[in-house]
Amino acid sequence: MELKRIIALIIFFFYSSSVFGDFVFPSKTLKPQDVLKIQLEALKNNDIPRNDFGIEQTWIFAHPNNKKVTGPFPKFRIMLYSESYRILIGHFSHEFKLITSFPNKYVYGVKIMTPEKKLFLYEWHLEKGKEKNCNECWFTSVVSNPIDQGNSI
Repeated sequence: MELKRIIALIIFFFYSSSVFGDFVFPSKTLKPQDVLKIQLEALKNNDIPRNDFGIEQTWIFAHPNNKKVTGPFPKFRIMLYSESYRILIGHFSHEFKLITSFPNKYVYGVKIMTPEKKLFLYEWHLEKGKEKNCNECWFTSVVSNPIDQGNSI
């Protein structure tokens, strides 16, 4: 079953990319872990196919209530380049594990490995939200500050 969902996500990602100008948009068919995967892969490959594409893809899945706090995309972009979040941009690898879930909220522990082989931990929250084009879709509501785990080697 998991393999079928992964294949469906890959097909959806490539189909959405070609149809909607490279971006994947919120959809009721996307599960919380799908949204997290989309955001992490986009940030890992931030400048593909163009500069800060990954940050913009991440912004698309920012919870509507967060967008009120973080401001418009240019302000969100600046926040992603801040000390706490720039670790996510162009990272070497990532893993995540579900910590807890509720009907409208999932919390994941996310491990980020930098190109320098330093390991950082984030707590990543996804919640259902209402957006003009997608009621009850999953969006990122909180990303904690990183916890430095030191060198992985």
